[in-house]
Amino acid sequence: MTKADKAYELLKEAYPHAKCGLDYVTPFQLLVSTMLSAQATDKSVNQVTEDLYKQYPDLDSFLELTQEEIENKIRKIGLYKNKAKNIYKMLRELKERHNGEVPKNMEDLMSLSGVGRKTASVVLVEAFRIPAFPVDTHVFRITRRIGLSAATTPDKVSDEMMSKLPKYKWHLMHHLLITHGRETCIAQNPKCEACRVSNICNYFRNNKNK
Repeated sequence: MTKADKAYELLKEAYPHAKCGLDYVTPFQLLVSTMLSAQATDKSVNQVTEDLYKQYPDLDSFLELTQEEIENKIRKIGLYKNKAKNIYKMLRELKERHNGEVPKNMEDLMSLSGVGRKTASVVLVEAFRIPAFPVDTHVFRITRRIGLSAATTPDKVSDEMMSKLPKYKWHLMHHLLITHGRETCIAQNPKCEACRVSNICNYFRNNKNK
């Protein structure tokens, strides 16, 4: 069993309920929520979108909003001005270039304003169950700490993890690593004594005798 497969099994045992933390009903809502989640917690995004999606559940209703109105409705989320600008542009691109439908491929998703590879990967795997491996700050930090990847960018980490795990494990492994990052392998002072993967972790091995 490879180190990546071993980490998958150990984390799966530790976090049996790991899943997407964003609340959404449609692929469109997931796209918006994922754009909002950059450098923000899922909890803060869900608090904002709960009322937002009740008032504006779909693309056509969102298109009624001005950029300033979007700003006001997402003001509690970090980087809200830039996110509002990108969402305002993305709405129109969806309508004009994709007949109002969220694309089901990486290239078209990444052609939308404000949509990078991570956001596109989340939409593909969550909304359409198309294999992808999104890498956020948690996944980037933990794969490198454990020693699953030595890559220096999120995109390269994604490529490396996809080469080390079979496709059917990508989706869950993404959520397992995020959950591990939130609950145990936190950025500052990770809880190594409570960690289920410490016996295969480079960070733990290099620091336990210090």
